[in-house]
Amino acid sequence: MGVNIDPFIVGRVIGDVIDVFVPTVSMSVSYGSKHVNNGCDIKPSMASAPPKVTITGNADELYTLVMTDPDAPSPSEPTLREWVHWIVTDIPGCSNVTRGREMVEYVGPQPTIGIHRYILVLFRQKARLEGSEAPESRAHFNTRAFALGLDLAMPVAIVYFNAHREPRKRNN
Repeated sequence: MGVNIDPFIVGRVIGDVIDVFVPTVSMSVSYGSKHVNNGCDIKPSMASAPPKVTITGNADELYTLVMTDPDAPSPSEPTLREWVHWIVTDIPGCSNVTRGREMVEYVGPQPTIGIHRYILVLFRQKARLEGSEAPESRAHFNTRAFALGLDLAMPVAIVYFNAHREPRKRNN
């Protein structure tokens, strides 16, 4: 497939959030006209609404998308690691996330201190996730444990971006 996992190692996505995996599905993420490339910067104001996410894969398979911030509340002291921003399940392959079921409503990036990583992980499902419940809390979410608890396969695609607190606009 030609996707290089090096950015995930350099960005500590592998290790902090997921284990080594082999990308097998293409996932395209964009906020408005801004396409998300691994490690790029996205302004929180640009990401206040859910991104457009399209995936390849097989049309007869289902996927789950998880978006987390492993750097909450501060990259130097991530005591809330991971903070879940969004979960969408039952996404048909060769489509976009709007065709899935939103398990956890989208909340855009809200970094308070430092540069935060926002990681979108796509898992292949083994079956429809009917009756699956959302996590009790957004804080202290664990992507690995979530995937294990729902019997999801290894990740098939990942995209991540960075964001930091935007300066306040001054009133003149």
